Amino acid sequence: MFLIYLPLLTIPFVFISAYLTYYHLRMVGGKNIKTLSDFIPDRASHRYNLKNQIAMKGSFRASMAQSKLFWILNCTWYCPVSVALFEWHAYMVKIVENWWCPFTHEKKEGYSNALIDKSFWHLYPEELGKLEPEDRDNPIWNASTDTDK
Repeated sequence: MFLIYLPLLTIPFVFISAYLTYYHLRMVGGKNIKTLSDFIPDRASHRYNLKNQIAMKGSFRASMAQSKLFWILNCTWYCPVSVALFEWHAYMVKIVENWWCPFTHEKKEGYSNALIDKSFWHLYPEELGKLEPEDRDNPIWNASTDTDK
């Protein structure tokens, strides 16, 4: 189980990195950027609470898997918050990538969950002509985004 909880050591650094990126984007004029809470599932969506939480029965008495508290802490805090934090951090990195780098590559479509209205290159119309049409007209920044609302 040590390897399962090893990412806990990285969480403070990922948290700081994500928030620094978030606030930097806000300071340079970014609007409607998702926050960490947008990635954390609503507590009401969890099926179990401490009263009805299931636990494993086993012959090994000292197993933490037999504790309801173990499952509650894992399933309502560690897993969803960790996944949300890493997804939010990846979202932030994708926004930065979409802003600075309009150049298409085979994975660029996967960045569509971090839509922005335009890239850095779009600020300079005289430079847009240098881009390949596929890069210049990429829907990542030319489509209306759900953040335009």
